[in-house]
Amino acid sequence: MNEMPQLKNYVFNPAPVPTLAVSGSDAQFPIHRIYCVGRNFADHAIEMGHDPNKEPPFFFQKNPDTIVPLGQDFPYPSETKDVHHEIELVVALHKGGVNIPLENALDHVYGYAVGLDMTRRDLQGEAKKLGRPWETGKAFEASAPCGPLHPVSKVGHPTDGAVWLKVNGEMRQSGDLNQMIWKVPEMISYLSRLFELKAGDLIFAGTPAGVGAVVKGDEMVGHVAGVDEIRFRVA
Repeated sequence: MNEMPQLKNYVFNPAPVPTLAVSGSDAQFPIHRIYCVGRNFADHAIEMGHDPNKEPPFFFQKNPDTIVPLGQDFPYPSETKDVHHEIELVVALHKGGVNIPLENALDHVYGYAVGLDMTRRDLQGEAKKLGRPWETGKAFEASAPCGPLHPVSKVGHPTDGAVWLKVNGEMRQSGDLNQMIWKVPEMISYLSRLFELKAGDLIFAGTPAGVGAVVKGDEMVGHVAGVDEIRFRVA
């Protein structure tokens, strides 16, 4: 007869596992890590002062519990006066690995969502000048508002279509998925050479030009064609 496993004697109760809702289902997608690819649209790289033709892909991370699900507000963060929006396609993995071949990379994708890489741009700028990490600018609480996941079985693998963000009805960002420098299979394959990817990993796939500041009371509406539209208020 099998014995029941012993419960671990934690010093305090562990935090709940961060999750994203799955559209059309009561299922929850447990989040392992969040990777973000930097400057993946040429026009955004240029507006940030970089030459997109000279850079290999690079990545930074946000913590899983920085996700803000649809239906909640984005709380304006502390210690900043310059919070920027960045609208992005989000890729969710249901299996991982290392050294994933490019031709097999899409087999690891569970589905897609629409998310925002919110950025304390002033703190990020200070970190860049000092040659320091970006966590204070990128990985603060509630810095990753995100809509529900849409499984590949429902939306396929989107490779083109409009990506845009409006603030209070005014168009701020506008691009197309086909403008991504590093495509989804390339991002997955490259990342798997640097990290052991796991089921539950999310990849924020980069943003088009037009990033800019928001203030309390603003409403952000973001859209990725063939995936979803999201709406978040700045609280």
